[in-house]
This record gives sequence, C-alpha cells and structure tokens, in this order.
Amino acid sequence: MLVTVLFFAGLKDQIGRDSLTLELVEEARVSSVIAEFESSLPGFAMAGVRVAVNEEFTSEDLALREGDVLAFIPPVSGG
Repeated sequence: MLVTVLFFAGLKDQIGRDSLTLELVEEARVSSVIAEFESSLPGFAMAGVRVAVNEEFTSEDLALREGDVLAFIPPVSGG
C-alpha cells in the first residue's frame, strides 16, 4: 500500500525534503514508520513531534491504510 508522508518546519529542513511516498505492508502502523525513520533518516527525531493522519492528530498505534497522508509536525516557536 502507498502512503504519503509530509515533514513540516524544522524537521523538513533537517531531513532535506518536505514529502515522500512510502510503500508499506498492509496493517503497518504509524509506530513502524517512526522506527524506520529514526534508524534510516539523518536528522529525524521524534522529540516533541506531533503525528497526524489525514489532517487529524493521532497516536503512534494507528494502523495506516492505502492513500493515507501521514504528517510529522514539530513544535513551532516564534512570535
């Protein structure tokens, strides 16, 4: 199944891209994507990062489905 992954703010800058498409096994969970990214993407760290699937914040236990859009949103500062 194919899932689109979006990276925002400083996380996008650290990774060097704003999106990618992943091919995952059926019933893959958000947590499995996180584990893969933590081991394979330089600059990827979950400290303070929120996760959303299809524009709704969710937990890492959520099972992903074909066509889902998974977003990693780090804390934003400014004023």
